[in-house]
Amino acid sequence: MWNILWIILIGFLAGIIARVLSPGPNHPTGFILTTVLGIAGAFLATLIGQTIGWYRLDQGAGLIGATLGALIVLFVWNRLVVGQVLRDPGVSADSGTGGTRSSF
Repeated sequence: MWNILWIILIGFLAGIIARVLSPGPNHPTGFILTTVLGIAGAFLATLIGQTIGWYRLDQGAGLIGATLGALIVLFVWNRLVVGQVLRDPGVSADSGTGGTRSSF
């Protein structure tokens, strides 16, 4: 039980740090998307670290590794949105027709 809460906490912190450090609009906002970003970064950092021999199979990435992994995930996300492979969830598709999100 505590392991899951620890993963969520580290993922959330890594996601916040990555979003602050990453340039650009960073439209995937909210607690859940920030946490998913950090957790995906931690998985990516763990996978890369175990592949190149930095971590044993029973080890995972810490906060710094998770943050670096989240930066990579956020960079890939931004490139996919710029290339219009993915639609940006922070920008409404019908901007100007009274969408649910408004910019203040």
